[in-house]
Amino acid sequence: MKKVLFVVGSLRQGSFNHQFAQIAEEKLNGKAEVAYLDYSKVPVFSQDLETPVLPEVQAIRDAVAKADVIWFVSPAYNYGIPGPVKNLVDWLSRALDLSDPKGPSILQDKKTTVSIVANGGHDRVADDYRFLLPFVRTSVVEPFTTSTINGSAWADGKLVLEESVLADLDKQVEAVLNA
Repeated sequence: MKKVLFVVGSLRQGSFNHQFAQIAEEKLNGKAEVAYLDYSKVPVFSQDLETPVLPEVQAIRDAVAKADVIWFVSPAYNYGIPGPVKNLVDWLSRALDLSDPKGPSILQDKKTTVSIVANGGHDRVADDYRFLLPFVRTSVVEPFTTSTINGSAWADGKLVLEESVLADLDKQVEAVLNA
């Protein structure tokens, strides 16, 4: 059974992106094993912190190593990838053997996909991921899914996906399972 690791780009409890990941998880139920990456304690990247490997960094590497697919569920912060997600990718993209900086990272050839839940900037953020993920040597699985946050969510905290988004998500789930 395929192992999918969700990286939710918003660290806020109950975030709309986390709700989206839970909807995707429901669609994967019985078809894939799902886990969520806790990267909230990963420090800002610095080469000064690379050796010895920090326990927080080893924990995220171990989680990524177990996954077949990394699924980023991302907001658009100022029309860009959220800083904590970019920081996570920076850590994960570093060579496992620092004596060979061009050597493989834990992300090497990992399958990745992206969903974006935001009120603007979807295309820009999707393009950023389409540039970043191949650059760090992952294998990108398309299609991506994007969703605008429903107006009532700002009052009641509940993300409601339109039928067209659910249909797109079904296609993305199928692509992930066949990747």
